[in-house]
This record gives sequence, structure tokens and C-alpha cells, in this order.
Amino acid sequence: MKQTIAAKPVIVPENGGTVVDAFGDRINFKLTAAETGGALSLGFDEVPPGGGPPLHYHLNEDEVFIVQEGRIEYFIENRWVELGSGGVVFAPRNVPHCFRNPGDKPARQWTVFLPSGFETFFTRCAAEFAKPAGPDMNHITAISAEHGIHYIKPAV
Repeated sequence: MKQTIAAKPVIVPENGGTVVDAFGDRINFKLTAAETGGALSLGFDEVPPGGGPPLHYHLNEDEVFIVQEGRIEYFIENRWVELGSGGVVFAPRNVPHCFRNPGDKPARQWTVFLPSGFETFFTRCAAEFAKPAGPDMNHITAISAEHGIHYIKPAV
């Protein structure tokens, strides 16, 4: 898939971006496909205590996580590693991974998705999570599969 780099620079103010809530996380997408010509998406993710996604892998995106505040545990290469502010994880596509906040306060991280597209998946899931009765997890799994995201057995 050929990517086109944005034709002009993009500046996003500190209060800019699009906030999306799903899976218990709140991601403020600062850059999306629209701003980067499909090259990447950038989100600022707030992870509540105990929060984080189930073990999964992506067929379409590589991810880079950069811890901004708090501590976050990452499961990658069949082991858990805990990182604090400034810690970085690169999760290439097809590699099972997940993360969780082991603390008692929200943790925050920057997440880079290469190429862009994750924002579309997350926004679609947010609509399902916003339903008064809660999400239909079969529908979440189907949306995920449409976007090349697949869940596997829980990490220990």
C-alpha cells in the first residue's frame, strides 16, 4: 500500500485533536490519516488503573508506545515488562502484545500507528462501547477483524 505524505505541515494545539473513548481507554488522536496523508496516526492515550486492551496483534499497523506519565506494563515477546516515563516499546505488526496500568492512578502514553487507520477502528468501536446496554463483544470482534486486529488467549 503506497502512502502519501501530507502536502503541508500540521500544527495541533495542546487542546486540539479528536477524543475517542473505547475499551476503557480515552485516546486523543492528534494526527490522523487526514493530516498525514495516511503515513501515520498519533494518539495520546489515558489508561485507567487496571485498564488496557486484551492480548492482540495487528495485520496492518506497527505501533510505538511512549510512556508519558505513570507506569505501564507491556506484554510482548511472551513476557511482561514495566516501564515508566520515557520508556518506549515498538510492537511490529503480527506480534502479539497488550498493555495494562498496574497503578492506582491513570497512566498516559503516546501511541504512534504506522500507517494510519487505527483511528477509524477505534472510533467504530467507541460507538459500540457508548451504547446504553454496553458493547456487543461479538460486534467488537467483527469490527476488529475488519481492521486486521485479532484477539488471542489472555496473557498470564
